Amino acid sequence: MNKLDTKARAQILHLLCEGQSIRAITRLTGASKNTVAKLLADTGKACLAYHDTNVRNVAAKRVQVDEIWSFTYAKQKNVAAAKAAPEWAGDTWTWTAIDADSKLIVSYFVGGRDGECAMMFMDDLASRLANRVQLTSDGHKAYLEAVEGAFGGDIDYAILTKIYGTVPEAAKGRYSPAVCLGAKKERIEGKPDPAHVSTSYVERQNLTMRMHMRRFTRLTNGFSKKVENHAYAVALHMMYYNFVRVHSKLRMSPAMAAGVSERLWEVADIVALVEAAEEETAPKKRGPYKKKGQEISN
Repeated sequence: MNKLDTKARAQILHLLCEGQSIRAITRLTGASKNTVAKLLADTGKACLAYHDTNVRNVAAKRVQVDEIWSFTYAKQKNVAAAKAAPEWAGDTWTWTAIDADSKLIVSYFVGGRDGECAMMFMDDLASRLANRVQLTSDGHKAYLEAVEGAFGGDIDYAILTKIYGTVPEAAKGRYSPAVCLGAKKERIEGKPDPAHVSTSYVERQNLTMRMHMRRFTRLTNGFSKKVENHAYAVALHMMYYNFVRVHSKLRMSPAMAAGVSERLWEVADIVALVEAAEEETAPKKRGPYKKKGQEISN
């Protein structure tokens, strides 16, 4: 099998990061579907490892968290009737935590929307922060116990609950929610500043995810068929968003604004992570073969 060079890999990854589906990329580049899928998996693993190691001791002041819905293989209501549905078929939630100042995605997690996943997400977030922060979430009840378990009393935590009007009969069944009539701010722990109790930035990040990952687009056949590939796509997006993409307001990448990176990355730098991982896992060359009783000549 021919191995893609760095330029071809960078082109494919760039297309993935800009919202193209795998089949669209095969038509544009000529690479096979399996080649693109394997590159996504290898890159996702490398991005997960890099984020886990390097996005640490983030000196954030205000962090916003939220979760965004998608699905794997089939929507939850159709899983029971689906043919050969895998274990992780159905609703798939992506939890994200964003630094409100640098716009850095400090932590992310792909899983369910239950209390156990909330605890895993919050534990990971707490391990990446360098200091006490003000945290804002929506009214999802799973956050309450998770935040308490991860931070204890060392947090300024508030929830923002939006108040919606009734949904008109003609609009029922659509994706757009009812009109937001207002929001209720509630202090949970510490002394959060009411002026900064907001989830606006993390909700805007949800839109960015839907625009840059075809798997999150509604009413499409580009949804994830395997939850592993879904997680790899999320890891690639987070790497691209944090290190490569220039934020329009900051005029630099979020990683640079947060002090995690000293320079603006290119997609080729992400390819370099993949190639470095390949070198580490490549089989080592063996020395010359020696038969019993035979000396090896130099």
